Order: sequence, then structure tokens, then C-alpha cells
Amino acid sequence: MRLKKSASFFCLLFVCLLTAVFANAQGVIIPIPCDFRPCRPIPRPRPIPIPNALPVKSIELDTKINGQVATTHVEQVFRNDTPYTLEGTYFFPIPETASIVEFAIWENGKKLVGEVRSREEARRIYDEVVRRQKDPGLLEYAGKDLFQASIFPIPPNSDKKLELTYSQVLKAESGTVAYRYPLGTGRNLWANPRPIPVPMMREDERTPVRNNQKFGTVSGKIEIVGKEALRNVYSPSHQIDLKRKGETAASVSFETSGNDNDFQLFYGLSSGDFGMSLLTYRETNKDGYFLLMLSPKDDIAEKELVNKDIVFVLDTSGSMAEEGKMEKARSALLFGIKTLRDGDRFNVINFAGEEHLMESGLIAANGSGKKRGEDFVGKLAPTGGTNINDSLIAALKQFSSSPRPKMLVFMTDGNPTVGESNAEKIIANVKNAKTEDIRLFTFGVGYDVNTQLLDKIASENSGASDYVAPKEDIEIKVSNFFTKVSAPVLSDLQIDFGGVETDYIYPRKLTDLFKGAQITLIGRYKNDNDLQNTVIRLSGKSGTENRTFTYQNLDFPLRTEENNFLPRLWATRRVGWLLEQIRANGETKELRDEVAELGTRYGIVTPYTSFLAADGSFESVRREVSGLYRINQDAAKSVKEKSGRAAVELSVQQNTQQSNATLAPSNKSVFVANSMNNQFVGTKNFYNQNGVWQDAEFKPETRLSEVNVKFGSDEFYALLNRERELAQFFALGEQVIVVWKGKVYRVTN
Repeated sequence: MRLKKSASFFCLLFVCLLTAVFANAQGVIIPIPCDFRPCRPIPRPRPIPIPNALPVKSIELDTKINGQVATTHVEQVFRNDTPYTLEGTYFFPIPETASIVEFAIWENGKKLVGEVRSREEARRIYDEVVRRQKDPGLLEYAGKDLFQASIFPIPPNSDKKLELTYSQVLKAESGTVAYRYPLGTGRNLWANPRPIPVPMMREDERTPVRNNQKFGTVSGKIEIVGKEALRNVYSPSHQIDLKRKGETAASVSFETSGNDNDFQLFYGLSSGDFGMSLLTYRETNKDGYFLLMLSPKDDIAEKELVNKDIVFVLDTSGSMAEEGKMEKARSALLFGIKTLRDGDRFNVINFAGEEHLMESGLIAANGSGKKRGEDFVGKLAPTGGTNINDSLIAALKQFSSSPRPKMLVFMTDGNPTVGESNAEKIIANVKNAKTEDIRLFTFGVGYDVNTQLLDKIASENSGASDYVAPKEDIEIKVSNFFTKVSAPVLSDLQIDFGGVETDYIYPRKLTDLFKGAQITLIGRYKNDNDLQNTVIRLSGKSGTENRTFTYQNLDFPLRTEENNFLPRLWATRRVGWLLEQIRANGETKELRDEVAELGTRYGIVTPYTSFLAADGSFESVRREVSGLYRINQDAAKSVKEKSGRAAVELSVQQNTQQSNATLAPSNKSVFVANSMNNQFVGTKNFYNQNGVWQDAEFKPETRLSEVNVKFGSDEFYALLNRERELAQFFALGEQVIVVWKGKVYRVTN
């Protein structure tokens, strides 16, 4: 392809593929000052305030994946908010082994297409830009496969649209295909703007320009067609909308305006009844992390579904009349009854001062049975107190010995006020009354509920607790739950990891797998050598039949640089479980110290570390964890609360963390947001301590060998050539402390 002529003086200079060791990075336009190379003949006033990188206004991603071959088309729009015509160099890191199909720039409504040229010249230009501008943000591009082009002109107060199309063969490891689109790297060029150094100007003439927009809107659509059935479609980075198109095809879309994580997508290819996908990450001389996904096939026949027994228990005390709670709860319960299959059995119990049973035992969920249930629910009215103990005991007595999955769904909006009111005694009574393996799910409506009671009876009975805030819709939340559990396909799950030594796996106990649902297990592993072609076995019950499924060719390596999001996801689940233990059994120094350590190291919001996001205070926490509780007494106190808004919000947070499987920033209750005082890079959390970006792993009292380098020096660049993974950390600023491979690296200015 030859570059089309244009009166705009546009030209494309170079394109390159460089040696890569990292994940990809977002495209960026770096304005080039006149002294870098001969200027275009355009008069410019002095001084010239220009940004260090043009802000991204929007990105549109359109990807087609056929089997393991992906073709990605990107439309990227940059914004020049200055009153000057600019010239810039465009860098776009592309995946290893990828090939450019087309690159074009839009100028005056015309699409101008360019040609591919020398990689060596592109490398020289990039190195010179980095050395001359000495901008830390540029370091994130070091060592990556780069596409590079010269852009001119970039008109004042206008947009500049670029298009890039490239193809690649996606990697498939342990039955999982991985796709990534670069968004995260380069954020420091926008987050920490600084003026371009122009030697022709006096130092006092240089005017910093602050970018008004850190990151624009991003939208994407990924069409996948597999040779086998698609399973376990999953994104750890973004909230996605998944639309299946039969067994072998699917469409994934996402849209965000504040997420600067790389977009990552994984999927498995399997024709078995239950698909299994495995992701791993491990640094040298450290424990590894894994994520295991399970999902059933989509075209499950009705005869393959497992019939269940379920009892619905609804609080109809007087307080349920407030804010329309009764009507919404009734609608949710009616929806639950309608989702029952003919082979299911059920009963309904309402309670206030005493319990009322629809029937004396479980009835078939056929047409007449559902009609009986709908009539019973339709007549329910709120009145009286709240007798939680007796209603739970009555519900447990409904279940008899059978191979069916058994579920108890309990909804209440208040504390126990009638009969037994002591939470510990109610928990003990439930334990003594239960004679069968029952999954107990609790829903607390509003803030006047005992979270300790609801959380504990759910967790001790293989279920889960959830809460409906005053402004939330009971019907929507509970109906979503009923949809999820309507069709079990395998119960009493067990996983045998063979020769792999695993620990700290969450969730702690597997229960049932439902049609259309997906289970994600996150844990740690350790072994002294590479475990390749490992065999894992999944077992469970399908009605009265015991079934076992074998999965082969799964690898647990000693080291892998892929999937570095796994340690942070594992830490969130660990923190959620620890908080549950603290709230259920009492606070101990060991538990609170571990929560504080994990929260600090991985940038996780907890009652003991949440204040760090506000003031950036790190050393006070590092030197004496106990001081944290004196500083943040209100947050620490909420751990001990059983009822009220703070207690409910903390229960929601711990439950969210225990099931968390994404780094998407929309999940604000999990991670500390990146800010001027906090940045999470790779697997590390950094705090800005008096202008120094300090690794949360760094402890002054720990004696490690140190490497000290001055930012921008020859020694600095020589170090990056030897340890290219350090570039992502050094890109934070001109003063950085990072712990890496048993050493402390200090960058000074």
C-alpha cells in the first residue's frame, strides 16, 4: 500500500514489530517539539504549552475471532485541545506475532492509508523520544511490540481519528483461549501530565498543560465462532454483555468511560457435558495462583435436569407494610413459584408472631400445585411481630430424606422480636433441627436486620446471604436469584486436583451447578517442578446417579507471566472470607492484621484500610497495624455492628468480595480506585509517600540488597534493558521504590 498524496502534508514514517515481554498497551500520540527534528514551516507563538500526550476521546473496538484467529479493527479518536497545530508520533503496542493489515488516518473526511516500513528506524525513534522527553509514562512502552507512525498536521481544537487493523493467532493453554486488547498501559501519560521540555525556551517560559480528560469512552464488540462449543466465556477486566448464538458462537460487548484496565477475554472450547477452563499465574520462588471455571452445556435436555425440593419462607410482620415491601416481596415469591419445574416439590411458609404453612408437607410443582401456591401468596398480609426461630424450625421439618437438592429461601426485614430473640441460640437451634443437607439462602430487606444471624445461618448451611437496600427493588433481586437456581444439573460437587498441592481455595465449599450458570474457583498452588498434563476430576450427583468427569492436559507451571490479575482476585476472596470469620466469631489480632496486610498490598477496600485511599498515609500502617484502628475507629467499629446500615453494607461488601471474579472498577466496594495517591500496577500496589511512589511490599526493616539509579541516566536505561519488567513500575514517576525478585530498586531524580 502506498501513501496517498494530500495537501495536508500528512505522511506515515515507520511501522515496527519489536521484541515483547509484556502485555499490550494503549495507542498514544506524543507531541514532538521543534528541536527534536526539523519543524514544519508553521509559525508558532512563544511559549508553546503542549501536553505530554494527547487525550483519548474515544475508542471503538470491533473484533472477529474464528477458532483461535482474531482480527481486530480499532477506531481511535484523539483530541487536540490546544490552539496550535501539532505534530506528533503515534505509538501503538501490538500483540506478539501479530501482523498489521491496515493503518489509516482520517483527514478532512478522507481516509489516508499508509505502508509498513523499517522496525529498526522505529526503534531508534522511540528510544530517542524517551531519552529526550524523559517522561516516566513513556516507559510503559519499553520492550513492547510497537507500531509507530508520524502524524502531521493535528489541527488546533479538533479531533484526530486513526484506524488500525491487525490479525493474530490467540494462545490456548489448559483448554482456555485468551484475547487481550490494550487499554491500561500509558495511563500515566494522561494521569500525570507534564510539559514537554523545549530547550529553545527558557525554563521560566515553559507552561505546564493539564489534560482535561484522563480517558474517554471505550466500546467494543467481539464476535466469536468456535469449532467446538464455547464454554466459560469470562472477562476479569470488564463487565460484559454475553449473547450466545447456539453452542459454537457468541457475541460479547462492553462499554465504559472510566475503566483503564486492558480488556481481557477468555473462553473454553469443549464438547463435553461440563466444560472446565484453567488460568494460572506464578512468579519465581512464590506460590502460584489459579482460577478454575466450570459450566454445563447449553443444550441440556429436560430429562437431564435434577428435580429439587424448595421451601419459601416470607416475613409478613407489620413492618413489611412500609414502603411497598410486601407487594414487591409477594411479586418476587410468585415469580419463584412460576420458575418451578413439574418435577420439583415446594411449600410456602409465612411468619409474623407465629408461622403459617401453605401445606403440612411438600407438594408437587405441577399446574394445580403452583395454583395453590399462587393463591396462598396472594392472600398474605403484613401484621404482628417477627418470630424467626420458629419459622426456620418449621421450614427445616418440611424436608425428608431424598437424593434431591434441597433449598430453603428465607426473607425478612427485621430482628427477631417474638419467641427466641437471641441470635446465637437461633443459630444453634437451626443446627440441631437440620437432619438433611440443605442449602439455606437468606435475604435481608432494609437495614433493621441482624446481619450476624442471616450471614451465619447461610454460610453454615452451604448457602449465601444477600441484602436489599431501602431503595432497591426486592422483586428484581430475589427474582434474579430464583432464575439462577431454577434448574440444577449437578449437585454435591467435589474436585480432585490429583498431584497438585492446593490451598486457600474460594469458595470454601462447592455446592450445586445450575443450567446457564458458571462457577469460578480461585486458589493457590505450590509444587517444586512444572506439572504438565495434569489430570483433574470433577464428581457430583445427578439425581440418584453419581457422575465423574475427567479433564486432562492441564498445566500448573513453576513460572508464567500471563494472568497477573489472579493474585489480586484471590486476595479479595481471602479478605471477604476473613471478614466473615471476624464478624461471626470475633476479632483477633491475627485476623485483623492479615486483612490489613492484604488490603494494603493489593489495594483492597476493607474496614481497616479504606482510609488509605483518602490521605495516602502508608508508613503509619506499615510500622504499627494497631495504630490503624485508632486512626480509623469508625470503620473498625462497623465490624462489630450486627444491625443497621453500616452492618448491612459491610455484609454486602464481604459477600461481594467472596464471589468477586472481576477487576472492573464499577465494583466500587472491592478495590481502592487509582488516584494521585494510589496506583495498582501489575501485581503491586503503590502509595505516593511525599512524592515517592512506594511499593506496598517494601518494609524498611527488611534487609534486602538495594539497587539505586537516577531517573533518565545511562545506568537507568541499562537497568531497563536487563530487567524490562521494571518499566511498568518506573513509569509511575521520577521517584519510585519497588521490591522485585528479592531486591529493592530505588529510582531518584
